[in-house]
Amino acid sequence: MNGIAEIRSFVRVRGRRRRTWSDRYVTLLSLGLLVVLVAPVTGRAVSAVPRDVDPARAGAGLALIALLLAGSLALARVVGPVGTSAADAAWLVLSPLPRREVLARTLLVLVAVCAVGGAALGLALVSVLGGPDALTFRLLMSVVLGMSWTLGGMATAVLAQASQSWDGRLVAGLVALVVVAVAVTVMSVGPGQGVLTGIASAPLAAWTAVASASAAVAAGLAGRAWAAVARIPARVVLDASARVGLVADAFAVMDPGSLTWIAEDARWRSRVLRSRGWPSRLRGAAAVAWLDWRRLARRPGLLALVAVAAVLPALAARAGAGTAGTLIVLAVGASTVAATGTAGARRDAGDAALARLLATGPRALLAARAVLPALLGGSWLTLALAGLDIAGPGGPFWPLGLLCAPALAAGALRMARRRPVEHAMPVMDTPFGSVPLGPVLWASAGADIAALGCLPALMAFADGVTGPLLAAQAVWGAAVLASYCAVPRRA
Repeated sequence: MNGIAEIRSFVRVRGRRRRTWSDRYVTLLSLGLLVVLVAPVTGRAVSAVPRDVDPARAGAGLALIALLLAGSLALARVVGPVGTSAADAAWLVLSPLPRREVLARTLLVLVAVCAVGGAALGLALVSVLGGPDALTFRLLMSVVLGMSWTLGGMATAVLAQASQSWDGRLVAGLVALVVVAVAVTVMSVGPGQGVLTGIASAPLAAWTAVASASAAVAAGLAGRAWAAVARIPARVVLDASARVGLVADAFAVMDPGSLTWIAEDARWRSRVLRSRGWPSRLRGAAAVAWLDWRRLARRPGLLALVAVAAVLPALAARAGAGTAGTLIVLAVGASTVAATGTAGARRDAGDAALARLLATGPRALLAARAVLPALLGGSWLTLALAGLDIAGPGGPFWPLGLLCAPALAAGALRMARRRPVEHAMPVMDTPFGSVPLGPVLWASAGADIAALGCLPALMAFADGVTGPLLAAQAVWGAAVLASYCAVPRRA
């Protein structure tokens, strides 16, 4: 007992020495600046809350909120969520100290994240449902609901980290959220619009009851999670700490691209795969590029997730994101889906010697590797645009999906082959402050060539789909991909 008391006293003393008055001043000043920056945005969002109830907007918004919660819970399940710093993981987690005292700072950070995320979620909830009356009260209840959902979800993730049975319950909750998203989407376009209208215009007593019940459930889950932290296995905490440390290091050196390597290596390192020969009918670059197809075929869950994500642009449009917001969702989604088929190109760029040993020309290999991202990005974009055609007037836009496939492939290959962030580049002065040019150029690599290759499609979104624009997109997209593959130097 004396040894534990000495360790506990040493940790407290060291913690006090690290906190100075200047540290507290910087913390308070940062919080004040954050409030000053966030307050106008929040005020504009509250003033833009519609007074009338729109069932289509409410259904799409609720579906997006359910999918956002599901994605956040899935991310928390993958990351940990309970971890600690490398020093604490190396010395304190394996010590006789009580586990809750060691992880108290991490738990406090998780509570703060839940509070901020829950407030934003509550604001989004009242924005999609509308405020027919008593907007202030409905906003308050929505914020309580949002915080309750985020806190309850995070507590469930902590329980899942400590217990395998709770992990199964968390997976069931993820499935339930996806089912809810599908259900409200169907209701928004069918006879269930009256139900959505009733939910949005429910009396204040019903909002109070639902918010109180949600808060009680969240408090119960948080209490169980607090008790479970005391007996959470050290191995689980160490694994989560290692993942959090890798993410922190990647953002500290401002090289987010390294996270792709870490995630891919971690996935395949723990799996035993059967060895298969290359297809006898494939030769040269096609045989080498076939490995990308084989790697993707071993992840059917990822393909299913990609297919389901095609409804996001339509939901964003029905939820009131506007033309600009819908185009951003389309661009980010298509680029991300196309990038899932560029693992081989990323390996080639990281190891030029291995690429030379493949006995294929660089141009032919790059062209062969462009087939899979073109198929993925074009197919996803076609499905997403078909959903937009069904959800609203205009179009038809779906023929643009496959025509943009070559440009999406060129952008995805450029993203996969870009160099790490160049931190030696100068800082650019903008109206929003000083911006380092290196990270900006790194982030824009890939998006620039994809946008360039989709210029006729962007004109079609602005002026309407016509035959000449379709022909121009087909020719221009293929020309951009051909030009990129003709000069196979690393981006």
